[in-house]
Amino acid sequence: MLNFVLMKKTIFILFFTFLFVIETYSQCAMCKAVVESNMENGDNIGAGLNDGILYLMAMPYISLAVVAFLWSRHNLRS
Repeated sequence: MLNFVLMKKTIFILFFTFLFVIETYSQCAMCKAVVESNMENGDNIGAGLNDGILYLMAMPYISLAVVAFLWSRHNLRS
């Protein structure tokens, strides 16, 4: 019964978290201006900027997942 209540609260919190999400941009104003001006001039310097930002954002989550996996595997052996 306790797990059901906890799951219900979690779903409720996630629902309202995603309900009130505002639109965000992954670049600061200066970076965006430089990339847009380079793209207009025909340069491809900033083409991978968003991919790089997503890559940098994903690294802490991947690291945390690896640590959690290793920790849980270690605790199962004990």
